[in-house]
This record gives sequence, structure tokens and C-alpha cells, in this order.
Amino acid sequence: MLTLYYAPDNASLVLRLALEEASLPYETILVDRATNAQKAPDYLALNPTGRIPTLVTPQGVMAETAACLLWLTDSYPDANLGPSRDDARRGRFLRWLFYLSNTVHADLIRIFYPQRFVPAEGIDRHHETMTKQVLAHFEILDAAVRNDPSIFAPPSALALYLGPLLRWSALYPSSAKRWLDLATFPALKKLARSLEARPSVRTATLAEGLGDAPFTKPKPPNPPVGSAI
Repeated sequence: MLTLYYAPDNASLVLRLALEEASLPYETILVDRATNAQKAPDYLALNPTGRIPTLVTPQGVMAETAACLLWLTDSYPDANLGPSRDDARRGRFLRWLFYLSNTVHADLIRIFYPQRFVPAEGIDRHHETMTKQVLAHFEILDAAVRNDPSIFAPPSALALYLGPLLRWSALYPSSAKRWLDLATFPALKKLARSLEARPSVRTATLAEGLGDAPFTKPKPPNPPVGSAI
């Protein structure tokens, strides 16, 4: 049995989608951000970075979204989350997986939490700079999805990561003006729409209160338990 420590509409959503796609038995444990539970001693003992998600596996405790996705991809090859180690597409898959994690997701964090990176008087300029940068990332990804569909098409872990990244880009930070028009990126929009038709997404929608079109027409989450922020 796998255990996913999660918060609604957080990076744990990516792993919930992967676990559902793989039809794996798992349980969830809420990390309630409303009470700062990710910084509680019990959680820090499990994951010293205080980040979400944490995935407890038969091989030990996993953390970091891309690492967990890669572990799931390799541990459960029948789920088709990504190319196997001897597949010629493996290098391309790894390239984009870590681009999503190390570049796109990392830059989005700088947009969502600007106060961590710049003083108050620099937030507007920071937002403008970082949103332009992430839009450039999405332009690169739109071309990659169009030119190399076999590694991106669901149930690929790349698609499962991309969908939430697009969702969060359209929603957060709630105090700033909206900056992502998904129609600008037709390949990404098509990918997001195909994700929404999958049972894994419907399960996540019910579990985390994400709405009927969580990637193409995202609404703020309304989770049955816990808090997204």
C-alpha cells in the first residue's frame, strides 16, 4: 500500500493523478495547510523540507514531485506513465520531466509567492518579468507536445504534470491579474482537454473539489476537507 500525504490543489495533485492512472491501491493523509501542518514536527520527521507531497512506498519515503513520478513510472511499467529505460524515447522523457520540475514549476513558485523573493516594492515588476518567462516556457512546451506527442499524450507522467501547472498558472496568485490565455497554446490546450476526459481526473476532481474542467476552465478549488493555501 502506498500513502500520499497531500493538500488539495497542491503538487500532490500530480501524484494523485498518477496513482489513479496506474490503478494503484493507496491511501491519502491530509496535510492541512490552514494549520501549517506541513511544518509540524511529525511531518518534518517524515519530510524535513516541509514540502508537499510526500509519498510513502515499500522502498521508503519519497519526496519531490518529479522524483516520485519517475519512481512510479519505473516501478509500475504496465501503467505506461513513461518510456522504459531501454526505450529510445527515454532521454527525451527525462529531459521534459525535469524541465517541468526544475524550470517551469520552480518559476511558477516565484510567481505564486513573490514575497519570498523580492521586497514589496518590487513585486509588480517581478510579476511582469516572471510571467513573461513562464509564457516563454509554455511556448517551448507547446512545440514539444506538437512535435513529440508520443511522450506527452496521457497517461504520460508529463501530461499529468503539465495539466496542474497550466491550472495553477490560470488561477494563482489570486491577487494578481490573469496572465495565461490557454488558447495561445493550442497543443497544450488540446492536451489539457484530453486529460479532463480521463477517470483519474474525475477522481481528483471529486476528492479535491477542482470543478468540471480543472485544466481548461479552472475555478478556485472547493475541497471537501483541507485547504489549498
